Amino acid sequence: MKPWFHFAWLAAVIAAVLWPRYGLLARWRQGRALAARARREDVLKHILKCEASGRVPRLDNIAGTLGITTGQAVDLLEDLEKQGMVSYEGGRLRLKGPGREVALHIVRAHRLWESYLADQTGVDEAEWHQRADRQEHLLTPQQTERLAAQLGNPTRDPHGDVIPPAHGDLPPEEGLPLHAVPADTPAVITHIEDEPAAVYAQICAQGLRSGMRVFVIERSDQRVRFWADGNEHVLAPVLANNIAVAPLPEVKASELAEEEFLAGLKPGQKARVIGLSAACRGPERRRLLDLGFVRGTEVEVEMTSPAGDPTAYRVRGSVVALRREQAGLIRITTARGAA
Repeated sequence: MKPWFHFAWLAAVIAAVLWPRYGLLARWRQGRALAARARREDVLKHILKCEASGRVPRLDNIAGTLGITTGQAVDLLEDLEKQGMVSYEGGRLRLKGPGREVALHIVRAHRLWESYLADQTGVDEAEWHQRADRQEHLLTPQQTERLAAQLGNPTRDPHGDVIPPAHGDLPPEEGLPLHAVPADTPAVITHIEDEPAAVYAQICAQGLRSGMRVFVIERSDQRVRFWADGNEHVLAPVLANNIAVAPLPEVKASELAEEEFLAGLKPGQKARVIGLSAACRGPERRRLLDLGFVRGTEVEVEMTSPAGDPTAYRVRGSVVALRREQAGLIRITTARGAA
């Protein structure tokens, strides 16, 4: 093999590693810098959420939220203090102007990106938070505002959280924890906390969403049993604590218990669609409407799979297969003559 070939091969390897902007070393350094910036921004976001909810930000909570040691958390806070992002006033950790601005942008970018995933893509709900956690550190303020305009400037994300304005503040979280609501008190889910991820995944697995109407049937130290959009659910209190609700004084629990949903329709039965649950949104809502599940449409069960899910429904002369979770978002009435 000729010597020039060895020199060419060696030069190519060196260039691949040491190229100023696109080499492996440069990319490694960029990755480390981004990870460090993301950790600082996560600290600021945590402090902002604490301030909004009236909680005192503590070192152990910061370390636990970021999955780092308390020593690393101390180093991050010292760095942020040097940058003029945070301060200790009266022995309490607080955001300063520049830190508040960064934290507000991160929260806004996160919730807008979750709204984008919910309304514009088919990404599974369980992945929204994790993907938004990454994207929030990549969006510039200008890109965030373009995204907001593209989405129609939504005021709440799919979990029910307020999307703060670009120049404002983060309002306090509203609502009562589900386990604190008295039995037989109708309410609507206003917020589902998406952290920690393991708890959120268990709530998602139950098919619970912001916008569902609920009432507690029974509660104890071991469990909370409640009704939500046509189905009975049971959660441990620690899980129910991550669901916030607002009372519905104009609605009776008996009215919610008598609501009918397509998932409860039996083979051979017919019904008419009343509408879609408020919890149904984005591509899923558009698809159901396009398939003909609009108010007044007659629908009947055509057949059920051997496993019981999905179920085929006849609607407007076509047969449509829906999973039980999807059918549970379609309000119906089996009363004759209903429209």
